Amino acid sequence: MTPVSSLPRFKAPRSMSFTPAKWAQSLVRLVPAVSVLMTFAFLARGRFRSFEGLEWADAAVFGLLLLATTLSTIRRVRRSMLHVAVSLRDELELGATGLAVAFVAVALSSELLFPVVYLLMAFLVSFLSRTAGVTLLGTAVLFDAVLTLPDRWGTFLARVTFIGLFAVLYHVVLSARLAVSRTAEDEAVKLRLKEVEERARTFRLVSSGTHDSMPGVKDHEKWLLAAVKEIEGATGSALEVAEVALKAHSVGAFLLTSDDRSLKLHDCRSASEHVQRERFAAGEGIFGALLKRSVPVRMNGQAGLKGVTHYESGGPTVRAVVAVPILEGTGLVRGVLVADRLENHPFTEEDEKLLSTIAGEVLRAIEVERVMGYIRRSRDEKDRFFRAIEELNRASSPEQVFLAVLESARQVAQLDFCAVTLVAEQNGARQHRIVRMSGVTSAGRALEGQTFPDNNGLVANVVRYGAPLPGRDVGAMDRQIIFDDDTQIRGLQSLKIFPLVAGNRILGTLVSGSRRKAAFDDDELRMLEVIAIQAAQAVLRAQLYEQMERMATTDGLTGLLNHRTFQSRFDDAMATAKRYGRKVSVVLTDVDHFKSVNDTYGHPTGDQVLKGVARILRETARDTDVVARYGGEEFCIVMPETDMKGAHAIAERIRDRVLKEVFQTEQGPLKITMSLGVATFPDHGEAKQTLIDLADQCLYFAKRHGRNQSVTVAQLQAQKAS
Repeated sequence: MTPVSSLPRFKAPRSMSFTPAKWAQSLVRLVPAVSVLMTFAFLARGRFRSFEGLEWADAAVFGLLLLATTLSTIRRVRRSMLHVAVSLRDELELGATGLAVAFVAVALSSELLFPVVYLLMAFLVSFLSRTAGVTLLGTAVLFDAVLTLPDRWGTFLARVTFIGLFAVLYHVVLSARLAVSRTAEDEAVKLRLKEVEERARTFRLVSSGTHDSMPGVKDHEKWLLAAVKEIEGATGSALEVAEVALKAHSVGAFLLTSDDRSLKLHDCRSASEHVQRERFAAGEGIFGALLKRSVPVRMNGQAGLKGVTHYESGGPTVRAVVAVPILEGTGLVRGVLVADRLENHPFTEEDEKLLSTIAGEVLRAIEVERVMGYIRRSRDEKDRFFRAIEELNRASSPEQVFLAVLESARQVAQLDFCAVTLVAEQNGARQHRIVRMSGVTSAGRALEGQTFPDNNGLVANVVRYGAPLPGRDVGAMDRQIIFDDDTQIRGLQSLKIFPLVAGNRILGTLVSGSRRKAAFDDDELRMLEVIAIQAAQAVLRAQLYEQMERMATTDGLTGLLNHRTFQSRFDDAMATAKRYGRKVSVVLTDVDHFKSVNDTYGHPTGDQVLKGVARILRETARDTDVVARYGGEEFCIVMPETDMKGAHAIAERIRDRVLKEVFQTEQGPLKITMSLGVATFPDHGEAKQTLIDLADQCLYFAKRHGRNQSVTVAQLQAQKAS
């Protein structure tokens, strides 16, 4: 018979009535799907586009969506706490509600929060099953389609490509690093298993033939593995015998907790999904009477028995039960072995004796609880370690990574000082920077942000040699130079500095220190080393993310926004201006006689000129302006909340700065000029392309009439009228 923890969820028998509670449960399960579909429909109809335009129906749908997200999260957490397998439906509900909330936020913020979708999608494809991840990726594409199509195909295709690329890369990198981490952690656990070997021998749980039955497993592991197998096998076999012999609906062994106040399920054979897995009071109901007198109990009743506590609320109606105490030789009660039936078929005295005999077999199996306790402690350490790794992998920005590194290191070792440093090349020399630290030092938090050049300190040597240092006890060192001569960390009796290695690159170091002598054992050092490896990967991922986003949105030569991103930002600026009745201006610029610059001075000089012009545009424009390379030697500036007069003033300022700039070339100094055209919404047009066309006409009017000038639409119209 299959253990209850691995049984599929059974449908209720036809004889059982579908109670109002089950109706309510079924309706609650529909809330996530309904809320996501309603949110999709509202977004498709153009709702949630601004806070001012929200109606009561929008608020109701969003409230329902938040409720669905909360219910899905609670269900996921509860199933994780009960160690119950999470179904595909649970994953889809949690992911879809999260995506729906994210896209509502994107719609309300005029799509300024769209990077949140990238991060959420990366998290979902990394921590959910592959089927759920692919399905949710399609869901994100559908949500994005209702926000951008049919008017903004370029934006839609760019986002879809970036979402898919980032999700795939994040999934591949995370999977690879977790595999490496688990391999490293397994090596650490093998050392712990050695200490349990003698206990397994003492209990004599295995026969000599067991060793040969597990080829490929080392001798010092076989004893413990066989012991665990024997414990589970003996208990499971005993319960299966009881289930078959007694024709019982459920047979379970419940053990007393250390305070003797609660009972906890040890093992069970049942066709029900409602067997109580959480702790419950030992002094109540049928079990309370049994434990008080330490004698077996047999009961039955046509209408169902009261005092049945080994099922959750909503469990089956029990009409017959027999329970016997699990007694040690000293008379100490360790727990209860119980069997029940749903039909009114009483257990006999022979059934009671059989169950008592089986209770003795169960007791023999659980006598090795000390071994299992040690395994539980090892498991808890492993859980803390993997939680630390998960926190690192969830971090998406460098700042989050640094905080997660410090917290992860402190979880696996009792550190009094911890710091993260990064190294970079500046003017051909290495420069180290302390980016984050924790712990009490003589310098306090003033260390954060401090930089120091390459030297003979421990941090610099760790980066130089790519190996953990120091290799000897700190007390044996004449002087501790961790960072540099001017930065002293006093009072540390134990110290270990690990390199942050990503591939063939060393990104920095993880500094771990304690005021206790010999504070780090081999396991802690190994876990800290793995955390350093994960930290390097997390830092590299964050840097790659920033680099990918920069490459996707900026021009490689000038560093300004590229044409595609300019179009998207211009759309956003126009939408905001239309919604709030504001003005927005656009300036198109062109370097005069740029072809002759390339022909006379060469293309490298032309590139130098374009970079210089881009720098001037960036410095002269305001923080709120959108500056982009439009194509070739043409540049464009979008100026939100700026009228024609203000835009013309900025255009003249740019023209004047370009005129005064001198470019040094191999053929001597070079000076250039620039022509500019200015158009304003809504004065000169209400469509984006109309404004661009008008600014372009002004630009070419300036070039045909002497160059080195800025022309507005008003000036162009006045010239044509005259």
